[in-house]
Amino acid sequence: MLPKDPLMLLSYVNMKLRDNYGSLDRLCEELDVNEQEITDSLASVGYHYNKERNQFVSQG
Repeated sequence: MLPKDPLMLLSYVNMKLRDNYGSLDRLCEELDVNEQEITDSLASVGYHYNKERNQFVSQG
């Protein structure tokens, strides 16, 4: 179960990407979660996925 609050989700997803998964695709596949829902939620608070860094980063 993913956190509903976007900022809590940001922390959770970035921690999982750092510690356990080499890509957002892999995280979503393993946890059986919708990638678009994650990216939309985090975009709503100004974050986007940076593939090279394998984390969500601020758009600003």
